[in-house]
Formats: sequence, C-alpha cells, structure tokens
Amino acid sequence: MSFTTEVKAEISINELHECCARAQLSALIQMCASLSLTSQGMALEIKSENVNTAKRILKLLKERYQVSAQLSVMRKMKLKKNNIYILRVNAFASDILKDLQIMDEEGLRSHPKDDMIHEECCARAYLAGAFLASGSVNSPQTANYHLEIVANSKSQADFLAVLMKRFALPAKYIHRRNQEVIYLKASDKISDFLRCIGASDALFAFEDSRIQRDFMNSLTRLDNCELANEMKTISAGKKQLEDIAWIETYRGLDTLPQKLQEAAILRRQNPEASLNELCDAYYEQTGETISKSGMKHRLAKLKELASQYRNE
Repeated sequence: MSFTTEVKAEISINELHECCARAQLSALIQMCASLSLTSQGMALEIKSENVNTAKRILKLLKERYQVSAQLSVMRKMKLKKNNIYILRVNAFASDILKDLQIMDEEGLRSHPKDDMIHEECCARAYLAGAFLASGSVNSPQTANYHLEIVANSKSQADFLAVLMKRFALPAKYIHRRNQEVIYLKASDKISDFLRCIGASDALFAFEDSRIQRDFMNSLTRLDNCELANEMKTISAGKKQLEDIAWIETYRGLDTLPQKLQEAAILRRQNPEASLNELCDAYYEQTGETISKSGMKHRLAKLKELASQYRNE
C-alpha cells in the first residue's frame, strides 16, 4: 500500500460535523464528478481510482441527501491498470449541486462561496476532500518530499492555494498536461498539511521516517567532515615530517632551540597525530601543558626554517 493510499484511508473515516461534511463533499464532487444530461434530467457521474474516496463520497451522499447511487467498477487498460470506481446519481443532481455551491443561477462554479469554508473546521474538511479527490504525497522514505493536488482549472487552483495559505501552507502550482497542480515541497509544510486534514497516524509515520532520515544524513555529513579533517591532518603531518627531515639532513636538529627540537621529535614520534593529540603527547612526555596554538606556532616555525634553509 502506498503512503498516499494510507493517508486517504485514514482521512476517509474521520467523523465530521454536518457543516464540515458538506464542505468536504463539495470538494469531492467538484473535483471528481462530471455532469451529463439524460432523458430523466441531469445526472452526476463520479469517478475515482481510490476505493476509500469512492466509499467516502457514497457515504456522504447517502447521509445528506438519502439518494441511491449506481456503483460500477472499470479496469484501466493502460499504465498501472488500476480499477476506476464509478458512482452514478440520477436523482436530485441539480439540487445536490446547488446545495454544495457547485452550481447557481449563473451556471457552474469553480469553487464554493466563502460562507461554506468560513469556519476553520470546514476549511480543513474541504482541503481533506480535495486531497481525497486528486491528491498524492511521496513516501518520506523516498529521495524527495512532495505533496500535490491536481485541480481542474486555474481558478480552482487559485482557490485551493489561498485556502492553504490560511494555515500557513505556502503552496505553489504549475501547469502540467492541461492540469493545474498545487504542490508543497518542504517536509515541515507537508507535515503541517497532514495535520491540517486530520491524518494523525500518517503524520506520525511521516515525522518518524523524516527524523530518522535526517539523522542518518547528519551522521553521514559528520562522517564525511571527520574524514576530510583526518585527511587534512595526515597531509599536514607529512609536510611537517619533510621539513624536519630537511633540517636534520642539512643543519641538524641539535642546531634548533630546545622547544623546536621537542616539537620536531614529537612530530616524528606521532606522524599522523592532530594538534590536540600532539599537545596531549607533549604533556605525557614533559608534564607541561601546551596550547593548540602554541604547538601550531612551533610547527610553523619549523616550516619557516626549512623553507629558509632550502633557499640558502
């Protein structure tokens, strides 16, 4: 089962107040239904590839309008060959559309009036219905975070984007294959959207997976950083050993001041040690402490002398 299916399965069983149920059904019918004319009048044909979405629509229709719907299942012959669930409502189609503010005296509307989604709970229910109708979200275990809702028109996309901004969800949208797609890419905003539409279990699963993934990415970055530092330390130690060998060959270490002699001998004894490790080794040998900057200064002085002797 895909993560999208899990999210839709969860929100499709959430209990709703009557006003919220109306708002959610408005989004579902708006985005899943088409209108046709028959000898008996107008009829609604509602299609969905998700069985939980189809069940939700059927349940809400029966509870609010006490209408019966003909259910049929058709199998796609292309791509994933999913089932398409078709609900056909032959009675009271006009009354249903008017009650859901999908149709008025001027014709079909792209979205309901503000009074339907004025309350926050109704706005959340409408967004949940829009996601049930045509939404999808990547699994948090995939490489990219992505949640989207496919709208039927630009005006509908604008409406959904504005509605999402009420909940601090900065959705963007693009035109793709004659459709308007509203999407979120930031993982924290996807979490907020799941919380907004009432997908609590999916939210916990998303956050758990996201935290584990981010933790592993942090560990990887830390390991890479430590490896780079270690390689840098080894490279610096190698150059310092070359400088010490040059001084010893052409001038002799006994010509150096005592502090520089101690630093040279310490580096030869610990060729791959970092500055901190050299400071610890110095304390173990002499019983005296030396700062990291002090050790760095002595090694830099050895480099300076070696360069000077090479030039001479």
